[in-house]
Amino acid sequence: MKPITREWVEKAEADFTTSRREFRARKSPNYDDACFHAQQCAEKYLKARLQEAEIPFRPIHNLLALLDLVIKVEPLWEGIRSLLQALNTFAVDFRYPGESADKAMAKAALASCSKIRELARSSLGLKS
Repeated sequence: MKPITREWVEKAEADFTTSRREFRARKSPNYDDACFHAQQCAEKYLKARLQEAEIPFRPIHNLLALLDLVIKVEPLWEGIRSLLQALNTFAVDFRYPGESADKAMAKAALASCSKIRELARSSLGLKS
């Protein structure tokens, strides 16, 4: 694995840890952050896969646009499009007033993130 790919993976794992921690917090859980970091984990794993395949990408947060690039080397990842679409809303909208996540949304975001993470780690030859 290329060193830059490993950096993307490490950052994705940090987001995964933060998402789980915020979801599980007993006092003052921050479900907005749990959702945001779930989205960020998925985004960084997509970027890791692109980096490893030497497919250039712009600095964007749109998971569907990143998926469209990844499909070139991982055509079966089309099956996660709906998961990515659901996570996409947490990149920006929930970072500002007007939108708030609840526990059910955070649970769904973390579940989607976990599936994407497992798929990406397998593709990169990493243990789940």
